Amino acid sequence: MSAASLPVSGPRTIADGGPHAGHANGLVHLALPKGRMQENILKLLRDAGINLTFDRRGYRPRLSLEGFEAKILKPQNIVEMLHAGSRDIGFAGADWVAEKEVELVQLLDTGLDPVRIVCAASTEFLENGRLPKRPFRVATEYERLTHGWIERAGYDARVVRSYGATEVFPPEDADCIVDNTATGATLKANGLTIIDEVMTSSTRLYAHPRAMEDAVKRRTVEHFVLLLQSVLDARKRVMVEFNVGRADLESVIAVVPCMREPTMAPLHGDIGFAVKSAVPRAELPDIIRRIKERGGTDIVVFEIAQIVA
Repeated sequence: MSAASLPVSGPRTIADGGPHAGHANGLVHLALPKGRMQENILKLLRDAGINLTFDRRGYRPRLSLEGFEAKILKPQNIVEMLHAGSRDIGFAGADWVAEKEVELVQLLDTGLDPVRIVCAASTEFLENGRLPKRPFRVATEYERLTHGWIERAGYDARVVRSYGATEVFPPEDADCIVDNTATGATLKANGLTIIDEVMTSSTRLYAHPRAMEDAVKRRTVEHFVLLLQSVLDARKRVMVEFNVGRADLESVIAVVPCMREPTMAPLHGDIGFAVKSAVPRAELPDIIRRIKERGGTDIVVFEIAQIVA
C-alpha cells in the first residue's frame, strides 16, 4: 500500500549500506504493536499456532516460528522503523501509514481494531449542523491528514497539535477535533458530534519494499501471511454437519453454501448421508432453517481453527 511517494532523500538501504545492510542474513525483523492493538494481534498469532515467549522486560519476544526476530513498538514508531528499514515487517494502523506519508507494501488487512478518523465538534459550535465558513481551530494528532481534509473541504482552519486526549480540547483550546474513534462513545461523552469522516482504518501488516526483494525473507514472510490469513478466513466461517436421507440429499445440498463442494459420508445401514460444509458465519441462522426445511437432521455446528485453501 502506498500512502504517498518516498522523499528523494529517503533512508539508505542494503544497496548503499543503510539500515537493511545488517539484515541480509535472511532473518525477518518483525515489529509487533504496543497498546490497544497488541491483544488482538497476539491472539491472532496464537490462533495461527505462533507462540511468543517474552523476555524479562517484555519488549523482545521470541516466536515459536523460525526465521523471525521480534520487537514490540508503538504503532507510530513501527511505521517509522519500517520506512527507515530497521524493521522488515510490522503491524500498524492504516491511519498512521497515511499520516506519515510513507511508501510501504501492505501484506494483509487483518480487519482488527477498525476505527474511523473523523471530525467532531459540539453542536453549539456548528451552524445549521455544519462547520462554519469563518476561521476555526482544529485539534488533532493527525496533522497531515487534517491539513489534507481542510484543503479538500475548503475550510479556513488552523491546526493545533495534540498529544493524546484530543477530545478534551474543545471548547477552550480548539473549536473541533480530528481523531480516531471505534464507537463514538468517548466523543459523545465529551459533548462532541461527528461531522465528517476523513478515512477508515484497521490493523494491517506492512513490509519495507526492500525486504520483499530478498528471496529467503520473502518465503518466510509469505508463509507467515498464509498462517494469519488462514485464521482470519476461519473466523468468517463455521463448520456445519448434519444428516440427511438419500431422497432429500440433492434438495438440501442445493441450499447449503460451501467453499467448493460439501464433504459427504454414507451413514450406517446406507440410510442416508452425513454432510459437512464450511459455511459463512453471518448466514448461519438462515442456513440452519433451510437445512431443517429440506429434511436435514442432527445438525451440529462447530468452530474452525484455520482454513488454508
